[in-house]
Amino acid sequence: MGAESPGILAARPLPESLATEFVGLDDPRWDPYVGSRPEATFFHRSEWQRIMARTYGYAWHGLLAVRGARVVGALPLFRVPAFLMGTALMSVPFAAYGGAVADDAAAGQALLATAEELGDRLGARYVEIRDGMLFPAMQSKELYVTFRRAIGPDHDENFAAIRGKQRTSIRSAQKRGLTYHVGGRELLPVFYPIYSHSVRNLGTPVFPKRLFHAIFEEAKDATNILVVESGGKAVSAVLSFFDKDHVLPYYAGTLREAYRYSASDYMYWSLMCAAADRGCRVFDFGRSKLNTGSYDFKKHWGFEPTPLRYQYRLIRARRMPDVTPKNPKFGAAIGVWRVLPLAVAERIGPAIVRWFP
Repeated sequence: MGAESPGILAARPLPESLATEFVGLDDPRWDPYVGSRPEATFFHRSEWQRIMARTYGYAWHGLLAVRGARVVGALPLFRVPAFLMGTALMSVPFAAYGGAVADDAAAGQALLATAEELGDRLGARYVEIRDGMLFPAMQSKELYVTFRRAIGPDHDENFAAIRGKQRTSIRSAQKRGLTYHVGGRELLPVFYPIYSHSVRNLGTPVFPKRLFHAIFEEAKDATNILVVESGGKAVSAVLSFFDKDHVLPYYAGTLREAYRYSASDYMYWSLMCAAADRGCRVFDFGRSKLNTGSYDFKKHWGFEPTPLRYQYRLIRARRMPDVTPKNPKFGAAIGVWRVLPLAVAERIGPAIVRWFP
């Protein structure tokens, strides 16, 4: 899949020999540059861009900033449907992180300016930048935080950094005889029912199975699944991404019955141990909305929140989008979704989730 041609915006000359280029999903310069930037995440990699394009059919408009023959910035960008409101440009859909990575402010500003011009040309309502390089002139929300903490090769030291209540929960789960195993794509039939059960309970549309197949087809070396069993029954599972020395548990679920014996705590602790043995030195617990159950859970593990700034350039929209449960348009729907039969949620969710990236 290549880039959708944006016509006259395909190359934008800028002062001091700085230029921006729209590139295809297979451009050989993308991953080496993104991999060189310490602030870049798994969601900046070309694998994620191909996963999004394949799964949801979103149009890719990846941008590079170049000086001469040298790449100095990158902005992964998709045109996505903005629910009931036309289209938007987003970096990056269905990702906790995104935005521009660049050698300097001039390169970042060049990427943003080209993205804004493209958004205007395409009739987008807004451009959304999920963290990454910060642009003071853009409007921003601080609805989300992320939780990251260093881990080391010594499991005892990692365990000691967890707060007392969660340590007790982990020990309780171990005494109950919970076990875990790690694998790849072959565990998807075990993972998906547990994951969809949990997502339905949260009132969120479940992602399609084709997403997870695309993940393993595009990024199998950076992905695994950990499954927790109780008495031989799978009760908890997590699909994680590995990037540089970071581990990011990204899609997870626990059967409701398993909360009483701390299967989730055991699952994340097992993942921390397995990731440390793999050489990971940062455990990225991912984003949470402020003051939610997920936020409290991660704080109880001893992780401290770091604000995520989601930035917006309004083009045809009058205000920043709000697709949270606090929006009356979605609050009632979430309540209904939570009580849907699981089979119904698994059938309907994949058909509508692409509207909520």
